[in-house]
Amino acid sequence: MPETQIRFGILGCANIARKVSRAMLLSPNTTISAIGSRSLEKAIAFASENHFPESAKVYGSYDAVLDDLDVDAVYVPLPTSLHVRWAVLAAEKKKHVLLEKPVALNVGELDTILAACESSGVQFMDATMWMHHPRTVKMKEVLSDEQRFGQLKSVHSTYSFLGDEDFLKNDIRVNPNLDSLGALGDSGWYCIRAILWANNYELPNTVTAFHDPGYNESGVILSCGASLNWKTNGKVATFYCSFLSNLCMDITVLGTKGNFRVHDFIIPFSEQVGSFYAVDNSKWIELALGCAPEPSEFKIATDLPQEALMVQEFGRLVAGVRSGEVKPENKWSIVSRKTQLIIDAVVASIKNGFVPIKVIY
Repeated sequence: MPETQIRFGILGCANIARKVSRAMLLSPNTTISAIGSRSLEKAIAFASENHFPESAKVYGSYDAVLDDLDVDAVYVPLPTSLHVRWAVLAAEKKKHVLLEKPVALNVGELDTILAACESSGVQFMDATMWMHHPRTVKMKEVLSDEQRFGQLKSVHSTYSFLGDEDFLKNDIRVNPNLDSLGALGDSGWYCIRAILWANNYELPNTVTAFHDPGYNESGVILSCGASLNWKTNGKVATFYCSFLSNLCMDITVLGTKGNFRVHDFIIPFSEQVGSFYAVDNSKWIELALGCAPEPSEFKIATDLPQEALMVQEFGRLVAGVRSGEVKPENKWSIVSRKTQLIIDAVVASIKNGFVPIKVIY
């Protein structure tokens, strides 16, 4: 029996929506029912260019999408400053919410969104795609193997890319009125999520921003980093995010007995295969001329790209809620909120002279 297809509405024609709309069409349990933009002409062009189904409705407003009874769920790729308004309205209209990251400008805004979703009984999920790749499951298996990996001691994550002149002047991610968190909200979100994921979402006790973050002339962060510290086991993590450095998407995770590295954790170099390297019980060889064993490469194949797997999982959760069989899965609300808390702590540390900020859920 074919899966129930969850009908998506899309709010806006952001570039990332091209990728996610493709995922909706690749996923076996989702389809696109409608798209809305402030410009009807722009919405028509977007639907045509991205091969939407002929049945998809095209609107010249976001409200029209939310009022469409043929829309079960909405994907919100709007600028972060608009998230609280439109995600709350979507929830109030009983639409399930797939929200682009960063999900909010601060945890207070996110709490407003999550409260609306809970009140309406709709599913919430943030659009952090890499978490849905089967490689992520395999990396967690390696990390959880106490015999070979031991106890987690440190995590370092980096996400950077070099924005060109047009990006640094005109992209919404450098506009203080649209995405005031800049590189911290965009690139840093991924790094922070990776750190929390490796730590089974145990929040650190303190977060301390690195000195000398980079800013544009409008005061938006273009590069920054921070350290995270746990009292238990002396664990530590660091991250660096930037719009000013060459493309890098690394996670390095170190345990007492082993470690692993992934070089493309955000967007795999190949849609079909995700790779990472792991090793345990490393020792110097004679005269310290090298070490053994050498890291092993794991290659994890997938039939669907990670964004389609994300949409498929969201569709599965929505279908369960709509059938009345289950309540919305709250894992994603908790994970999003913890990620946002760390972003808020980095901002607070910067504003207060790079002092450690206590993190309280």
